[in-house]
Amino acid sequence: MKKVFQLQDLDCANCAAKMERAVAKIDGVREVNVSFLAQRMSIDADEARFEAIMDQVVKTCKKVEPDCTIVR
Repeated sequence: MKKVFQLQDLDCANCAAKMERAVAKIDGVREVNVSFLAQRMSIDADEARFEAIMDQVVKTCKKVEPDCTIVR
């Protein structure tokens, strides 16, 4: 399942790259792309566990960029 989420308060392109690398390591994530300019994250993950994976994605992103919010 592929979905696109709006990001709020993503401060820099470097943080976006760090978030992308960290999310890519989560089990069940097939593909992720974080765009600093568009303030969006597209994620392709296992549909059966999508909500659980997204919970992990949110926690991981908060560690990298505490001010950033993923609009779900």
